[in-house]
Amino acid sequence: MPKIVDHDQRRLELVDATWRIIAQHGIEGATMREIAAEAGFANGALKPYFPTKDSLITFAFGHVFNRTNQRIAERTAGKVGIEALHGFCQEVLPLDEDRINEARIVIPFWQKALTDATKTELHESSMHQWRAGLQVHLRQARSRGEVTVPIKDEDIINQLMCILLGAQIIAAMSPGEHLPAQLNAQLDAYLLLLDPAHAIESR
Repeated sequence: MPKIVDHDQRRLELVDATWRIIAQHGIEGATMREIAAEAGFANGALKPYFPTKDSLITFAFGHVFNRTNQRIAERTAGKVGIEALHGFCQEVLPLDEDRINEARIVIPFWQKALTDATKTELHESSMHQWRAGLQVHLRQARSRGEVTVPIKDEDIINQLMCILLGAQIIAAMSPGEHLPAQLNAQLDAYLLLLDPAHAIESR
């Protein structure tokens, strides 16, 4: 009987190997040969899945985004308002090694997206989904009296996106200097500014 190959599983194995290689050697050092070896593939066996490193990075970005969304859905289930907003942000922040490695995938994708319209569209679509999710939680927080500042929702969401995406860059560049406790404290401090009269309950 010929061996049945799970192609989706193989693609995910390659993405996992890509994370490990990028963590060790950076994006420029992550050659297709090294990625194949890390995943236990012969070098030529990658072509049917990812003809180029560029296509692998694009797939990896989509996989990272989907993983993050799954974490967000699990973290915010049953929560509303500021608590849901806080949980959403925590699942994007690079608070552990896996999420730092995700950031190391996202950053080179951003670089590619600067000159590739298809990647730009993928990124903008992904960020639109996040903005829409943040908007839902922010509206709930306002209706519950948990956000009282006279700042437009659009501006608050833009500020949160800058915090989240900026943290990915900083943590990927110098993870030892930006510990999870610091990132959490910064997030809490910002959310506290949205309702100056009340402290955010500790979670």
